[in-house]
Amino acid sequence: MNIHGSKYKCTECGKCFSKNEMLTYHRRIHSGEKPFECTICSKRFTMSASLVRHSRIHSGEKPYVCHLCGKVFSESGALTNHMRVHTGDKPYKCSLCNKSFTQSSSLRNHTYQVHMNRRPYDCRYCGKLFKSTQHLKQHVHIHTGAKPYSCRHCSDRFTYDHQLKTHLLKSHNEGTCFTCHICQKKFSYSGNLKEHLLRNLSVKP
Repeated sequence: MNIHGSKYKCTECGKCFSKNEMLTYHRRIHSGEKPFECTICSKRFTMSASLVRHSRIHSGEKPYVCHLCGKVFSESGALTNHMRVHTGDKPYKCSLCNKSFTQSSSLRNHTYQVHMNRRPYDCRYCGKLFKSTQHLKQHVHIHTGAKPYSCRHCSDRFTYDHQLKTHLLKSHNEGTCFTCHICQKKFSYSGNLKEHLLRNLSVKP
């Protein structure tokens, strides 16, 4: 009751906290702010404690062991999540559609993106909103002119990975693993080959 009556309330989602410090940490979920950076891999975190736990990955320290399969983890939370692989437990259930998740973060993302259609990440160039940082990063390439996806067969480069896949298929026949035994035409999927045989050649696949 002290928490619900607290003056430390998030204006974004209405969640309340007993301390202002906890509210500050929580707000970073909405803003995407991650002020704590790993000096080794540059991964960023919202809390210093998360950075400390992450640093165990680089030091090789893995004190948490699964008693069922022997797999080891650097964080207790990672072990807890791993145990659900064995138990099949999905304790986080969506109140709107009853879909269940193994992690609270997965439920939170599901709620924001599916039911709230929340788009908290905005492009600094045009203001367009996106559901995830990954979608935002891909969009920014339009403004910067970056083409991070390069063809391994030629010098062509692309803004999006799906453009590269299309190029590999059309220009280099990569991914065409189903071949017509009559005309030698290649297809990416067996269903496309069957359709080709039935519609164009009037023969059974």
